[in-house]
Amino acid sequence: MTQSHSSTARTGKTGAAWEKAARAGYAVSGVLHLILGFIVAKIGFGSGGEADQSSALSNIGEAPLGNVLLWVAVVAFAALAAWQVADALRGGNDTKDRVKAAGKAALYAALAFTTASIALGSGGSNGDSKSQGFATSLMSAPAGRILVGAVGVGIIVGAAYHVRKGWTKKFLEDLKPTPGRELSKAVRSVGSIGYVAKGVALGVVGVLFTYAAVTADPDKAKGLDGAVESLLGAPGGAVIVVLVGIGFAAYGLYSFARARYARM
Repeated sequence: MTQSHSSTARTGKTGAAWEKAARAGYAVSGVLHLILGFIVAKIGFGSGGEADQSSALSNIGEAPLGNVLLWVAVVAFAALAAWQVADALRGGNDTKDRVKAAGKAALYAALAFTTASIALGSGGSNGDSKSQGFATSLMSAPAGRILVGAVGVGIIVGAAYHVRKGWTKKFLEDLKPTPGRELSKAVRSVGSIGYVAKGVALGVVGVLFTYAAVTADPDKAKGLDGAVESLLGAPGGAVIVVLVGIGFAAYGLYSFARARYARM
């Protein structure tokens, strides 16, 4: 079988440097999830804060040499996005894998764009504002409520996938341990807890989008911050939110392991 262009493009010294940069993208994602976990847990304990990626990135920017760190993150996310694009285009992959790779490419490209915006000092709206703006745009289109509802259902499906992936430890298929050794119990544990926690948070976001469609009110659509606020208002909400924060931090630790062991 003839080797595809995307495969040959990732060989040699250039390919090795690209892989290292892409792996760094997972590590940066780990830092973001650790910060998000801390923010979410603080909210659960009664402190203020906005639980979204823009806030987490802003916290990085405020650290010593923060702007330099942000630009390193931009490069890492862009490299990881490009790696996923190559996977989406690579011959031999089935349609399901191509779609998943394309989705991941869009996610990391968006993170690179958001990070660059914050590094340039433009800041950015929080997750709730972005979600409401997105829902408003969809709602104004023909069959807009159906579109918003479809987004909500899609997010819920993605949330269920995260929970299942964590519960069944299917995420281990994404990792390649050192030859002759098995992945540690710690990696298995933080990966499982992290995926389930992300799934719970995403599920609430999906429900909020669906509710926005049912009520024809785009302001009901919320991002992660709105999801945390909704959880906080539930019975035992403070405990749930703290557990979700711990889960996000666990996903951050898992992301560091993924930076090292990911199948690339």
